[in-house]
Amino acid sequence: MTMTIKLREPVQINGATVGVLHLRRPKVRDLEAIDKVAGETAKTVALIANLAEWTPDQVRELDAADFAAASKAVAEMLGNG
Repeated sequence: MTMTIKLREPVQINGATVGVLHLRRPKVRDLEAIDKVAGETAKTVALIANLAEWTPDQVRELDAADFAAASKAVAEMLGNG
């Protein structure tokens, strides 16, 4: 199952305009991967990148409101919504 978030502000990814973010459900390995990352925002960036199959730098290009929506979606998938 994936969750799709319509971006308020599309981003450029590899020369293409992207208006949606698709997040797959997290697995334990995704949580283990972010344990090595310092800082809460950086952990969220890394987790969203893993789930969307984007790079962390691509996630950093998201508008703050879109990042907040993605963060909320991840929290809901983790049962913290």
